[in-house]
Amino acid sequence: MSKRTIALLSLLSLVLLAVAPAQGGGAGPGACGSSEYAYAGFQSEHKAHGVSAGIVALDAPAVTDGHVGGWIGVGGTDAGPGGASEWLQVGLASFSPDPSVRMYYELTVPGKDTKYVELDANVAPGEKHDLAVLEMSKRNSWWRVWVDGKPSSGPIFLPKSHGSWYPQAVAENWNGGTGTCNAYAYRFSNVRLAHTNGGSWKPLTDRYLFHDKGYRVVQTSRLPSSFVATSV
Repeated sequence: MSKRTIALLSLLSLVLLAVAPAQGGGAGPGACGSSEYAYAGFQSEHKAHGVSAGIVALDAPAVTDGHVGGWIGVGGTDAGPGGASEWLQVGLASFSPDPSVRMYYELTVPGKDTKYVELDANVAPGEKHDLAVLEMSKRNSWWRVWVDGKPSSGPIFLPKSHGSWYPQAVAENWNGGTGTCNAYAYRFSNVRLAHTNGGSWKPLTDRYLFHDKGYRVVQTSRLPSSFVATSV
């Protein structure tokens, strides 16, 4: 589907803990690790001015190679001006070999290196946080990251983003090409979209479901929109 422009995490190039993949961690032929990246989640069928959700890691992820993450965001690998990479996301991530769950936001702007900002280095499994990325009121194409109702970033300018993007709520696996099926379980609760700059939040309803091999989405509530993205 052409609207699916997943904003790939590039955390491995930004965090020293994302070490080179271990040897011997591969899965068998036809397993979920046939691709370096695998996703499970939803993308809105409608453009919006932000996305919010409660996100919690239900257990400590088991990450043999690479990283896993559960995040909400806007933009993507070809969503910027002229097809450039441009995105903003906030969520939870874990990197091999450390099982710690970290809260972060990530920013990619055309012409600049991807920026990873760690907000909390040790989020306990089962600890929920309400996260959001939101276009600012009366400031088109300027965004902010929010955590538990408070701003966690300064104003962020994303060129030509106003009215352009389909928000996403996604879990991700990156295995570094080893074939490893890293394990995770993230719960996304009350996923909502901002229908105007600064808010006017409404539940995510019309959405595109995707789940790559080895991972699945279990819907726990249609309204409010809630689901669990998990390894099989």
